[in-house]
Amino acid sequence: MAEANSEDLKQTPLYERHVTAGGRIVPFGGYALPVQYPSGIMAEHKWTREQAGLFDVSHMGPSFLSLNAPSGDPEADHAAIAAVIEPLICGDIAGLKPGQMRYTLLLNEKGGTIDDLMVGRLPDDPGTLYVVVNAGTKENDFALIAAGAGDKATLRRADDGGLLALQGPEAVDVMAALVPDATQLGFMQVREFEWNGVPITISRSGYTGEDGFEILMPGHMAVALWDELLADPRVKPIGLGARDSLRLEAGLPLYGHDLDETVSPIEAELGFAVSKRRREAADFPGATRILAERDGKLSRRRVGLIVGGAPAREGAEILDASGAAIGVVTSGGFAPSLGKAIALGFVPPDHAAIGNKLQVSVRGRAQPAEIVPTPFVPHRYFRKSA
Repeated sequence: MAEANSEDLKQTPLYERHVTAGGRIVPFGGYALPVQYPSGIMAEHKWTREQAGLFDVSHMGPSFLSLNAPSGDPEADHAAIAAVIEPLICGDIAGLKPGQMRYTLLLNEKGGTIDDLMVGRLPDDPGTLYVVVNAGTKENDFALIAAGAGDKATLRRADDGGLLALQGPEAVDVMAALVPDATQLGFMQVREFEWNGVPITISRSGYTGEDGFEILMPGHMAVALWDELLADPRVKPIGLGARDSLRLEAGLPLYGHDLDETVSPIEAELGFAVSKRRREAADFPGATRILAERDGKLSRRRVGLIVGGAPAREGAEILDASGAAIGVVTSGGFAPSLGKAIALGFVPPDHAAIGNKLQVSVRGRAQPAEIVPTPFVPHRYFRKSA
């Protein structure tokens, strides 16, 4: 049964499909979205790990940032559009090869994270970048990027379309029947294709730790593509609940929980997102703080925890062995793949060693917790050999 929705919630092009399928609709990022379907979160989670799960992520913020006056020289145009967005982020966009995507961070002047996002270089349009931001921050993100572009480039929003994520070990075989050429993509690659005569953008990416694809299409095509994918017996619809447990097992941070405007890439264990060229030039927002933290001058670090007993949810205190509060859980829940409770949180660096025995406070009761490496469940991305 679908729960009643506030009238001010936005709907994706697939809203009616979710209701018809028995999705339990909840507010998320200003949208009415399914948290689960009748089979439940546990079954949906395991299905995605074993076969192929289909997620409606049309609430996200896909967009295209294009030069207003391209020169026609592919390398010059790519360099020019990279120069538009790089002052806002810490990633090396100029160094992207055609068809390559990069995970990066939109930063404030203090080195805090405004958002995490994907930026891709479209191989057939060198003066354009494919940019995907998070749902809850997209209005501010789009405004910042548009302001940074000035009269050099135009940001075209594509969040009125459909964005589907097909994730799991069977995703590549399902995609082979839908858009065969897309299976030639490697992890973090993007290209434009056609489906039923309509241009669509496909990246080999996702936020579950599994191999998979994200497919952007015009809104009027979303229902037809959703239906065609679900006609394959290897594919089932998956809600927000399993999306969260899957990304948590994969050790992936969620903006607004593990990342916010006070958290730097180094604190969040996302130092890889600060590209080498950008580090050497120190030409990104908050570089002084971030580079100092990279040299060891930081007060907290994100860690992974295996929790004994009931799951420790966001906001739970992390305690040292003596029971003194030293940090806080930012994401936590039960890991279906492990049969254990897991969590992400922040602790001081001198408590962050793998194997360190800590505690978490759950409903006023201290439970054992141990720091472990992340991801909790190994990633299974498909990386093409060079």
